Amino acid sequence: MTVLVWAEHNGVALKDATLNAVTAAAQLGAVHVLVAGFGVDSVAAQAAQIAGVEKVLVADDAAYAHGLAENIAPLVVAVMADHDAFVATATTTGKNIAPRVAALLDVAQLSEILSVEGPKTFTRPIYAGNAIATVESSDAKLVITARGTAFAKAEATGGSAVIETVSGAGESGLSSFIGAELAKSERPELTSAKIIVSGGRALKDADTFAATILPLADKLGAAVGASRAAVDAGYVSNDYQVGQTGKIVAPEVYVAVGISGAIQHLAGMKDSKTIIAINKDEDAPIFQVADFGLVADLYTAVPELTGKL
Repeated sequence: MTVLVWAEHNGVALKDATLNAVTAAAQLGAVHVLVAGFGVDSVAAQAAQIAGVEKVLVADDAAYAHGLAENIAPLVVAVMADHDAFVATATTTGKNIAPRVAALLDVAQLSEILSVEGPKTFTRPIYAGNAIATVESSDAKLVITARGTAFAKAEATGGSAVIETVSGAGESGLSSFIGAELAKSERPELTSAKIIVSGGRALKDADTFAATILPLADKLGAAVGASRAAVDAGYVSNDYQVGQTGKIVAPEVYVAVGISGAIQHLAGMKDSKTIIAINKDEDAPIFQVADFGLVADLYTAVPELTGKL
C-alpha cells in the first residue's frame, strides 16, 4: 500500500502534526508526503529528511499559497490516482481538507483514528472518547484523519526521500483568501506544549483570567488553554479552546483551573500524562480523571502556587 500524507506547514517550516501523520501512515505502507504551497522548496527539503518517507511530492503554485481546501482537495484527488490512502492529522486544516477529498473520491472518511489494527481496520473514539470503536473500511481508497496525540512523532531527520514535482488544477474559483488574523504569543503552541495551564468559567472575566492564569503559565513556561465555557464567555479567543470542539492535547502536565470537567472538555485533554485540577467543588467531574486534585478557592490557591514557583 502506498500512502499519501498531507504536509502541514506555514509556508516556511513543517509543523509537528506532519510527523504524527507520517508515523500513522508508516503502519499502512510506503509513505509519500505531499507539500502544497507557493515557494515551498525549504518545506519540501525538510519533508525529505523525515525518517521513513520515501518520496516528497511538491505542488508549487500560487493557488496553494494559503492552503485553501477548495483548491487543495482536487490536487490531492489527482495525486491519489497513484496512491491507496490519504492521511492527514486531525487538525483544523486536516479536518478541512480530508472530507472534501473523501467526497470527491466518493468514499467514507475514517476520522480521528487512534491505532492501525490492519490494512483497512482502525480504532477511533466515539461518544466523546468514552468508548473506542473498531472500524473497517470496504472502500478501494482510504481517506484518514489521525489524532496526533495517539501517534508518536516521526524523527525529523535521518531520511533522504526523493523530491518530485506534481501539478493540479490550481485555482478552483470556489473561494478566495482575504486575510488572516493570527494570534501571536511567546508561549509554546498549544498542541505541542509539554505543559498547559487552562482556565474555566469560574474565572469570571477576561481580566481575571489573564491576572490568574498567565502568571502561573509564565512561571511554568506553559501554553495557555481554556474550556469552551471560558471561550464562549469571551475570556479568551477560540485559539485557546481545549476539548472535543477545540484542540486535542496530551502534554506532560495539564493544569485545570476552575474547570468542572464537562465531557467535551475531558475528550480533549484526558490523555495528558499528569493532570492537576484546582476547583472548589469537590464533586466536579474533573477530579475523576485528575492525578492530583486540590479542593480550594482558585483565587487563593493559584496566586499562592505561583508565588512559590
